[in-house]
Amino acid sequence: MPAPPIEIQAGAAAPPGLAPGEFLARYWQKHPLLVRGAFAGLQAPLSADELAGLACEPYAIARLVHHDRATDAWHLTTGPFAEEVFAQLPPEDWTLLVHDVDKWDADVARVLDAFAFLPAWRIDDVMVSFAAAGGTVGPHLDHYDVFLLQGTGLRRWLISTDAQAPHALRPDSELRLLREFHATHEWVLEPGDMLYLPPGVPHHGIAVEAGMTFSIGMRAPAVAELVPDLAGFVAERMDESRRYEDADLSLPSDPHEIDAAALGRVRAAHGMLASVDAATLAEWFGRFMTRYRSAGEIVPPPEPPTPTEVDRQLDQGARLVRHPLARVAWTRTDEGALLFVAGEAYPTASASARAVCSIGCIDAACWAALDAPTHNLLHHLAREGVFAFE
Repeated sequence: MPAPPIEIQAGAAAPPGLAPGEFLARYWQKHPLLVRGAFAGLQAPLSADELAGLACEPYAIARLVHHDRATDAWHLTTGPFAEEVFAQLPPEDWTLLVHDVDKWDADVARVLDAFAFLPAWRIDDVMVSFAAAGGTVGPHLDHYDVFLLQGTGLRRWLISTDAQAPHALRPDSELRLLREFHATHEWVLEPGDMLYLPPGVPHHGIAVEAGMTFSIGMRAPAVAELVPDLAGFVAERMDESRRYEDADLSLPSDPHEIDAAALGRVRAAHGMLASVDAATLAEWFGRFMTRYRSAGEIVPPPEPPTPTEVDRQLDQGARLVRHPLARVAWTRTDEGALLFVAGEAYPTASASARAVCSIGCIDAACWAALDAPTHNLLHHLAREGVFAFE
């Protein structure tokens, strides 16, 4: 089957201007796609100065990348930064990148509303970059899906769809830059244009003029991260009396040899991971994904509100807001559901789990529409700091 078009004009649908079902079937994790006018009339949700201000905050995960064209050298510094750093930057060839901006800016977080056709637990963050003219982070590839939305200015993107494209890295940079990069496609993106790239597609973005790019990245943990975490989760629930056993031991030809029979017993013991029951697997994965790549830790308030206080403040017009660092998901169980919040699991009814995941802000009217079990769950989450009054 031939590859679908790599460039399309956005349709009349709301951002991102394409039919979700068609996108998932034809492009998701398969082919790159440039959507012209995906966010038609886009007004950047924050300014370059506001982004620089975030990069100065103590919680910021920020980087500055400068490329010396004369020597092809790359210089990386990490934040948080002092304000005077930005006053000393040259007029071109640098890029500021700030991760998890959606956690700290509600307007940026609203960009994610356009991606509701994807599992929410798969969406990682909105990284925002501001590049001066000529600014770039070099040719590289990512191991996760990413949507590159042009916010302001113009940016040239070069990508390679060559299945044999080399992936070797330059040894002289900590930026994980590709040693070789040969583009097969090239475009200049204007504000509102969006480029989708599946994992492993080499790409290189260069600012034609000063501008801002919003990168919506996916959470895609490596198998090397999943296996030890699952093993630890299962091991915590095992009876320590279970030990390596060799009731079938026969006389060894050499007492120092770890023979095939011994390795077979070890393999059988580890094989328990492959036979983990569905409920255990679901609980582990929900906990793992809601804490994976967390931007920080949620701390309970010094004086947790009582249920009576929560009810009273809501009646008086206050609003409960979910903590921006609280990743949430849920899964069905035989008894109802498990709600996952920042790595913790809460048995509840599926209706309650759905409500907590879908509602980010609760006022009196919203509270009145929720049932008693959901109220009890939210009372507990308020004590944990997952929900708090504005």
